[in-house]
Amino acid sequence: MECKKENNSKFCNCSYPCGKHGVCCDCLAYHRKNGELPACYFPADIERGYDRSIDNFISVVKERGMGYLR
Repeated sequence: MECKKENNSKFCNCSYPCGKHGVCCDCLAYHRKNGELPACYFPADIERGYDRSIDNFISVVKERGMGYLR
């Protein structure tokens, strides 16, 4: 399967400097292994705090609703 890194990078809101930027399959595997969610699940202001925990995601959704993902 061809990686669409260039296209994915246009929508990647991750501010952490790593080699997985735009390589969604690697990013998802990494965060899943660590019991986390990738940056794209979080609004930009929350993403910058680097707390990718599922508990943090649930807190954000409870506070802001799912509308921030649109």
